[in-house]
Amino acid sequence: MGTGFTIDTPLRIAKYGISSVISLVDDALIEQMRKFHCEKASQPYEEITDQNDDARALRITAYLNLMDCLITLQVEALQASPFEPGSQITRYFKLLPASPLKKAYHDMLETTDPQEKEQLQKPLRGQAVPGSIDVNIMTKLNRDLYRNDEKLPPEFADAMAALRGFANSTLKSSIIFSAGMNPHLYSYIAQFDDFFPDENGFLKKKVILKVSDYRSAIIQGKFLAKRGIWVSEYRIESGLNCGGHAFPTKGELMGPILEEFKQKKTELIETLYPIYIKTLLDCDRTTVDKPGPVRITVQGGIGTAQEAELLLRYYNVDGTGWCTPFLLVPEVANVDEEHLEKLAIATEQDVCLSDASPLGILYWNLLDSSSERARISRIRNGKPGASCPKKYAVTNTEFTKIPICTASHAYQKRKLEHLPSEGFSDVQLAVVKENILAKACICHELGGSVKIMHNIEPDATSTICCGPGIVDFSKIASLEEMVGHIYGRLSLLTNPQRPHMFIRELKIYIDNLRKEIEKYSLELSTRTPKYFQEVKENLLKGIEHYRCLANEFTKEIHTKFLSELKTLHDELEDILLTEMTKPCTLPPTS
Repeated sequence: MGTGFTIDTPLRIAKYGISSVISLVDDALIEQMRKFHCEKASQPYEEITDQNDDARALRITAYLNLMDCLITLQVEALQASPFEPGSQITRYFKLLPASPLKKAYHDMLETTDPQEKEQLQKPLRGQAVPGSIDVNIMTKLNRDLYRNDEKLPPEFADAMAALRGFANSTLKSSIIFSAGMNPHLYSYIAQFDDFFPDENGFLKKKVILKVSDYRSAIIQGKFLAKRGIWVSEYRIESGLNCGGHAFPTKGELMGPILEEFKQKKTELIETLYPIYIKTLLDCDRTTVDKPGPVRITVQGGIGTAQEAELLLRYYNVDGTGWCTPFLLVPEVANVDEEHLEKLAIATEQDVCLSDASPLGILYWNLLDSSSERARISRIRNGKPGASCPKKYAVTNTEFTKIPICTASHAYQKRKLEHLPSEGFSDVQLAVVKENILAKACICHELGGSVKIMHNIEPDATSTICCGPGIVDFSKIASLEEMVGHIYGRLSLLTNPQRPHMFIRELKIYIDNLRKEIEKYSLELSTRTPKYFQEVKENLLKGIEHYRCLANEFTKEIHTKFLSELKTLHDELEDILLTEMTKPCTLPPTS
């Protein structure tokens, strides 16, 4: 998703019933895109400038309202279009998977009587509804806002203002909170009526939590329920087999996590509902006589229709999310031509789980992006670090009173000058320096592609945060082709060696464990031997779970899956805690 890849994706695909997510990180980019789409659609535009203390919230509200308005017009036009080859409504129904609605469409097509056909078309038009225009807030990106070096009240911080911008919009959709719990932000939700049920029990705006495990889900769910907020969806994402920022668990793998949700979904709902109702009553809010719907969904590394079907059937999830493959669908995602070609030929050596994020969180990175080339060029020219034009990721106060970004030149210059006094050995110093220099200006450059494509900033540099699964696809595809791949009507896979999504995740975890041990051996980690043992034990439990799961596969997949599982099991067993005292091989510094 980044900040720019899906910033206007709803305008492209929502009319076809496909839901997508807009990041609310970069309100400057959002304002540029509002101007672009107002001009394109001949809509009035009045700039919301930085001089307004509430510019961020106002920009977000205005942009989301524009999306809502334009997509409403698109859907009306689609519903009124004729049922004939090449029309928008025909495309809508052709994209659908096998379903009662798709059958009703085919029944209409097979009807020969003109009057009867027209009668069958009327309900179909009404059921051609748009996908949801959802938004995302990364909860930890909650930079305080300053005016004349004075900090503004908490409600003007980035995440709070973004929430307010969504809450005040006309959308009937969901906000997705990712990267963990933010108590102040979560408490702030209760100030907006749209998150509470109306007299019919309808939630105009819903909450989706992106969670790593069941424990996280119930802790966050309780916190919100105590404030009268119902969580409508728990979106489970693989800790490491994903795109963008990665949040590794202590070795808990996707399969066992999904199994726990499968076993405890009813318990989750029954635990939260009484807390929720009590709060609604205490606050004199409209109550509901039964729990609202709760969806359990999953995303991260899904690559085939068979994998998606397994998740839906065996783990009883309510939906699956796909992102990285859509970077190769120009109709859906904003990827400029240069990087589209790079993604199409990317190999495992071109995509890295890196230290590029200034937030200090692991980050999947395309190594041949223009952002990476610019970063390396600045280092070679003796001026490492970026100019930090937007400052959304400012978190460090090591050298300044007002936080600055660790990817900025202002920070890296000071930090590199200070390093010799910190008592590192030569080997430690090389690793620490490498980590400092790895930081990239992602909050700005994740919007590079869309600015190039729309001629907003033709010479912008781009960072591409694709997941490791991008190496399985090399075809620049149409929407029909990618949807067909997802529903099993065709295959776009071009990597014959592609492992199952669970196998890839396990391998990434083992690789990451090895790197963590190397850092520990250099005394550059806060991890303990107990932590490493816990990770290893959880991975072994996951492997045992997958041995049983293999019985769900066809014979061909079953054999390959178990063979790859055994190889990784043996590899994990070879990673003994004694390795933490061995010297490691260091990467060359940039």
